[in-house]
Amino acid sequence: MSDPIIIVGGGQAAVQLCLALRKEKVETPVLMMSEESEYPYHRPPLSKSFLTGETDEDKLLMRPETFYASKQVAVELNTHVSAIDTSERTVSTAGGEKRFQSLVLVTGARPRQLPLPGADLSGVHLLRDLQHSKNIKNALEDAQHVVVVGAGFIGLEFAAVASGLKKTVTVFDMADRVMARAVSPAISSWFEKTHQGNGIDIRLKDSVSEILGESSVKQVKTVAGELLPCDLLLIGVGVIANDDLASAAGIECDNGIVVNEFCETSVADIYSAGDCASHPNPFAQGGRIRLESIQNATDQARVVASTIAGKKMPYHSVPWFWSDQGEHSLQMAGLSNSADQFVVRGDIESDNFSVFHYRAKQLQSVDSVNSPRDHMLARKLIGGQISPSLEQAADITFELKSLLP
Repeated sequence: MSDPIIIVGGGQAAVQLCLALRKEKVETPVLMMSEESEYPYHRPPLSKSFLTGETDEDKLLMRPETFYASKQVAVELNTHVSAIDTSERTVSTAGGEKRFQSLVLVTGARPRQLPLPGADLSGVHLLRDLQHSKNIKNALEDAQHVVVVGAGFIGLEFAAVASGLKKTVTVFDMADRVMARAVSPAISSWFEKTHQGNGIDIRLKDSVSEILGESSVKQVKTVAGELLPCDLLLIGVGVIANDDLASAAGIECDNGIVVNEFCETSVADIYSAGDCASHPNPFAQGGRIRLESIQNATDQARVVASTIAGKKMPYHSVPWFWSDQGEHSLQMAGLSNSADQFVVRGDIESDNFSVFHYRAKQLQSVDSVNSPRDHMLARKLIGGQISPSLEQAADITFELKSLLP
């Protein structure tokens, strides 16, 4: 039997890669190695519907166990890959070495931790995997005073859940607005006011300096010197790419595993995709970025499969993201970090509007609040490099769809 394609990681990109390889008629044996004890599962519900009980654990699985056997994919759970030998084309685990024909690193990312006094107390949580979410779900049953450090997507999604469960919720962030690195000031302002209207106390330009308690958290001390009661603390200050394994093997890394437009790393027959991959993105003015989204993981997995199959399909997908916070949905298409102008489509005082971002009059991105139609049109417009004028974008009577071929 020939050496297998080894997939290191068990998330969205791993599952999509199994599908895409077989769709490309690649018949090579596939071996997926995952550190987790569960078969690959959906992560977005972990900060929302799983915590509220709306989504059961069995509904989280991306595919049933029988799916992998049907695709001739062997799965090894609870398996840590400790080293890669690029010259011998092997990976090392506690069970020994295994040779590969191709190696795909879809190792994802891990939560960034804060070196705070008291961070090791019971009641202090991170949120990335199923076990994290289970721990938080159990803790929420008795918690009354919830503190969140980080006003990004995960922090605000969780804060909305906790507030909906009638907990007292305080959110801290050192930035001057919520979701500052991801969305426009207009979107930040709307979500800040909306969360505050639902009783969430949002403290900007401030954070937690110390976590207090004996065996479990009882209070937090803020940078400003205030003491607040706290029996559940969530740290949600971003993630770090899991590129240590690749870096130790001599594979080029820079804020993630460096890949080209075909998801090839600096070593032949080794690929990477998803949250851990730093790639040249055509919608980032040629810059190299790392995206943490299901869309990116799915599309890059397809690129890897096409490259292994010898078809070399370059990555060229419009980035899109979403965040459900309470009853409100934020959907984003494109990348806004280089924008120099924006206009609002719809009434920003309502619960339904979009912000169109431009760079030199060219549409770059659209952030939509409870406006799925705007979002879907934005993905098509940006992907086709079609730019409505600022006046057209701001005019809700103008049919954006008319600009599409």
